Amino acid sequence: MGRLWSPLAAVTSRWQGRANAQIAVAISAASIVPDRPRVLVQIYKENYSHDLIHRSRAFALNFLRKDQLQLIRDFGFVSGGDRDKLDGVEYTEKVTGSPVLKDCLGYLDCRVVNGMDGGDMTCFLAEVLDGYVNPDQEPLTWREARRLIPPEWNEEWSVKIGANIAVSREQMGDIDYTPWIP
Repeated sequence: MGRLWSPLAAVTSRWQGRANAQIAVAISAASIVPDRPRVLVQIYKENYSHDLIHRSRAFALNFLRKDQLQLIRDFGFVSGGDRDKLDGVEYTEKVTGSPVLKDCLGYLDCRVVNGMDGGDMTCFLAEVLDGYVNPDQEPLTWREARRLIPPEWNEEWSVKIGANIAVSREQMGDIDYTPWIP
């Protein structure tokens, strides 16, 4: 499964004055219609961002470059419930009001149209309302990032993900089959 990782993106969201950023676990294109782009993104329920996205029904994907490894640690190794991860980070807001990082490979500003409960996570289907991706650069992937980050970050990540896997293993069967009603 590690070979199927998508480009790394900081998922940003805002609801009732609270904003957050996290590193996306999985992103996928979800439309073949050029003028109606859609994406799928998985957000784990334990993440602070989950509630912000669920309530606001919006998020932005901010695609990372190879020189932005520090953002993996800043946005992915700690919870936004513990600190303001966007403090000191320059961003703007687009159509949905979700933070869009000023310095990144590109972004997609998205509105959620549906969600699927996966027990431990929600898979959000969203329409892309606005976006830009620099055509001259390649996005950073998780597999590539694991080779580039310092060894101690890999150790720190392994501890964090190990704890998350234990929680997910227990929650995966707790699926709410009620249809999504925004």
